[in-house]
Amino acid sequence: MAEVPKSVVLVHGGFVDGSGWEGVYGILKKNGYAVSIVQNPTISLADDVAVTRRVIADQNGPVILVGHSYGGAVITEAGNDPKVAGLVYITAFAPDKGESVSSLITDPPPAAPVPPIVPPQDGFLILDKAKFPASFAADVEPEKAAFMADSQVPWGVEALSGTITSPAWSSKPSWYLVVTEDKMIPPAAQRLMSKRAGSTVVEVAGSHAIYVSQPEAVASLIERAAAEVQARRRPEVPRPEASGRKSADL
Repeated sequence: MAEVPKSVVLVHGGFVDGSGWEGVYGILKKNGYAVSIVQNPTISLADDVAVTRRVIADQNGPVILVGHSYGGAVITEAGNDPKVAGLVYITAFAPDKGESVSSLITDPPPAAPVPPIVPPQDGFLILDKAKFPASFAADVEPEKAAFMADSQVPWGVEALSGTITSPAWSSKPSWYLVVTEDKMIPPAAQRLMSKRAGSTVVEVAGSHAIYVSQPEAVASLIERAAAEVQARRRPEVPRPEASGRKSADL
């Protein structure tokens, strides 16, 4: 029987660090998973992929690789690692070969909300702190959303322009959590990317910070991915030949 993926690697997106995964981490750990959280510098896609690959290398057995937002671009490239058995996108970018986050956001769907990104300073981006809660974390407790706004990690412009060489979703199974009230990545864009990737899709109502506000929904999809990956990897049992005849005689 194929080995059950029990290692999960969580990759955060832009403007935040890995601490937002705490709720998801706790649920998965309680349910017996080995969970590692990547802390990416978000300065360049290449650097973030390298950091993520180092974490993957430390895992025992097959890995479920999870990315939120910009973290989706990271797992799309890093997911080509042989240890990665499946990809889970949490309202995340899923670029194709030659695409980047920048190219994906240049032509937003009609009437899509505009994220309150402050003009870059020294090659880095942040969100307007006053508008951060409504745009990024509308269903997060106000105090926590305010803290997230004040503790933002500047996101490197170079990271947004990093292109994918080979999308892991083209050769590996993927799951996608579409968040229907997201004001950072429009739901229509999420659906297009998940369809192109051939992902198994689950939709929930929530904000871009769904991994903070609804960790149960996120953990549930990750656990589903692990179970379904194991089912897909299980080797087929040869059928016994009927009535003692050779298959060529049937």
